[in-house]
Amino acid sequence: MKNQLFLTNIKGLWLPPQSFKGPVAGQNLNNSNVLEDAWLLVKDGLIHSFGKMENHPELEENCSIQDCSGRFVLPSFCDAHSHLVFAAWRENEMDMRLSGKSYLQIAEEGGGILNSAKRLQACSENELFDAAYHRLTELIQLGTGALEIKSGYGLSLEAELKMLRVIARLKEISPIPIKATFLGAHAIPKSFANREDYINLVCKEMIPAVAAEGLADYCDVFCDQGFFTETETIKILETGLKFGLLPKVHANELARSGGVQAAVKVGAVSADHLECMDSEEINLLASSNVMPVLLPGTAFFLGIHPPDARRMIDAGLPVALASDYNPGTCPSGNMEFVLSMAATMLKMQVNESLNAATINGAIAMGIEDKAGKIETGKPANLLLSKPIPSLSFIPYHFGQSSLEKVMVNGEFL
Repeated sequence: MKNQLFLTNIKGLWLPPQSFKGPVAGQNLNNSNVLEDAWLLVKDGLIHSFGKMENHPELEENCSIQDCSGRFVLPSFCDAHSHLVFAAWRENEMDMRLSGKSYLQIAEEGGGILNSAKRLQACSENELFDAAYHRLTELIQLGTGALEIKSGYGLSLEAELKMLRVIARLKEISPIPIKATFLGAHAIPKSFANREDYINLVCKEMIPAVAAEGLADYCDVFCDQGFFTETETIKILETGLKFGLLPKVHANELARSGGVQAAVKVGAVSADHLECMDSEEINLLASSNVMPVLLPGTAFFLGIHPPDARRMIDAGLPVALASDYNPGTCPSGNMEFVLSMAATMLKMQVNESLNAATINGAIAMGIEDKAGKIETGKPANLLLSKPIPSLSFIPYHFGQSSLEKVMVNGEFL
């Protein structure tokens, strides 16, 4: 197998802003550094070098050549929020919503997270793995080059460990980086009359067991109306920190829940969702290093108010974009469609959404050293567009892919 590949005549090589250091925030989100009429050399699965065609290097005899005339080359998407491991879809809940029932009403009638937990508890580890691996393969073919996967559909010690072991198996064989998040505090099972008993189970049994097996990188809590309070969230995340699990928060999806306050207090890596925000939360995030992760697919599918990306960016915040791929509230992991929703619903400029879905997504997963931007020495996880007039065509031409080829570790799929 040839271990060198030369991409030639690239219409536009999408590079990070030249001033890039850490998260891309505020006005810098709309900056880009597109190298026109470019080349890129891949060696042994890594980005070796790149530059203008007028200065292209001499090629070795065993080098394959890919003509990229009329095409753009971008880094693969970094999806920092997904629930890829689940036992069954919940398409019946769409009919319930269409009949006028709310998210919380559906949960009260046996749907929602508790429905997923019931099905997952009855599913074998191998069945879960096979289904999740199929979904992972689909996402990679759609351009995802790094993925975070949460537990949270187990809601018992045994089932949460089962989910995380599936994620660990995916990590072992996946050609792209995967991060695992423990989300035992996703909902409180109906079998617990006393919510404090379940929180104690999460803190005293689940977290120590997860840490003992090294099954998670992060600990997350669904801090929202009808789920976990700010105080409960802080308690759980501080327990996770004692066991080496960095905090993340599902925050303010359904209401101003204290999720942002909890995330800032514990120094979370990210606060995700953020549909319900006011000046207090935005100012808190601006004073912190917490990455806001926006999930427009959830607002689109549930028909709720989307996160106010413009207000956050104008306040100088960084934002990341992710899919929230899950069976109940966002049954799609297509990051190209996320870019389209970012444009139409969140009013984000093309460069803003690309930076949010690549560089900032990688930072939200703690993998900026290996993903999120085109840089020498990084794995060659790249996207080759179809012949398109501009990068704006990607979010503009929604529902149809503008990608011609996906490269993983230096090889086109």
